[in-house]
Amino acid sequence: MRLGFRKTFKLKEISLTSSKSKGFCTRIHEGVPKERVDCVVIGAGVVGIAVARELALKGRDVLVIESGSTFGTGTSSRNSEVIHAGIYYPRNSLKADFCGRGRKLLYNYCADHEVPYKQIGKLIVATKTSEIPKLVDLQNHGTENGVEGLRMIDGIEAMRIESELQCVKALLSPVSGIVDSHSLMLSLVGEAENSGATFSYNTAVIGGHLRENQIYIHISESKNLEGCSPLRPELILIPKLVVNSAGLSAPSLAKRFDGIKSSFIPASYYARGCYFSLTNISTSPFKHLIYPIPEDGGLGVHVTLDLDGRVKFGPDVEWIDGIDDTSSFLNKFDYSVSAKRVESFYPEIRKYYPNLVDGSLEAGYAGLRPKLSGPGQAPVDFVIQGEDIHEVPGLVNLFGIESPGLTSCMAIAEHIASKYS
Repeated sequence: MRLGFRKTFKLKEISLTSSKSKGFCTRIHEGVPKERVDCVVIGAGVVGIAVARELALKGRDVLVIESGSTFGTGTSSRNSEVIHAGIYYPRNSLKADFCGRGRKLLYNYCADHEVPYKQIGKLIVATKTSEIPKLVDLQNHGTENGVEGLRMIDGIEAMRIESELQCVKALLSPVSGIVDSHSLMLSLVGEAENSGATFSYNTAVIGGHLRENQIYIHISESKNLEGCSPLRPELILIPKLVVNSAGLSAPSLAKRFDGIKSSFIPASYYARGCYFSLTNISTSPFKHLIYPIPEDGGLGVHVTLDLDGRVKFGPDVEWIDGIDDTSSFLNKFDYSVSAKRVESFYPEIRKYYPNLVDGSLEAGYAGLRPKLSGPGQAPVDFVIQGEDIHEVPGLVNLFGIESPGLTSCMAIAEHIASKYS
């Protein structure tokens, strides 16, 4: 394995020796090569990439470690690609603040860097009168969070805007939109690299330890983790700053940082969501994003348009468990879409789109939400932990960065670069 990273303005490559050397010790790791670095960002999802770019723009030497073969292979490429307005989140929460700030940064960035996006607007719909109070609550949340242009409209006006829609009332959000997430990540990676950041793919962080108030990060080639127990490092990095932006595996990775009190690591939950595409149509039945009232664990099976006008529905919510550390570190999750799940999609969609034809939904893709609350529990805010919380110098943990993580990515990066670097 050869891991390249920038150090003192030049590219330096390190050859890793076998972790099976006789000098290996579980806690001290004698015999394993060690190197000092400036900043390590764990995970090349959209948030990790944005953080790496922001730190590099500020002059830091940044190494991004990603277990996959390229960037954005996890949650960042398996979502609705929606730019959220900031409606759903409690006032002064991190989700509300970062979503509002991030939306503006994201629109400006996309316009300046020719990243494809469209501000198409969203209708959140009540399909029965009993849902109207929840719609009013959403309007109040959005207004408190400074979302511009929110307007409650009656069903007749909503159905005049969208002729295929059926509802009794709707909340119109004109500032919501969609973005090509791959193009966004590609642009952010390019800027990060141009500013000196280095991306090391097929490389996994498998743990860490504290020694003399310094964090040590354990590294291994991804291919060497399959069937390996216990996990052993091939390289140890000694960074000044570590940002744990590992997404789905961030909590399980933090548990493997020997020296962090377990009380600071929140419980993690996984909610799989499947998407189905609308087929056999020549033109899209909708011009706006269409969202039902949020459900437990998600925002409901909603209508999302891509930049070519194609329609997809989703995601639903399926709680899963039993994920081991190695599968988590390597993004070895079950992303298959069972055709049987479509049976529950039709009745949910027909609540607001009654003309949906049988057999018109085709299996698309699935994603996982890195959640900090389980079934029936109240939603939990983003968790951003620095030394002021967990008392580990130089470590920043990002936990529960689910929706609106894509919208918030640049605001999260801005926050980390200003507060922790």
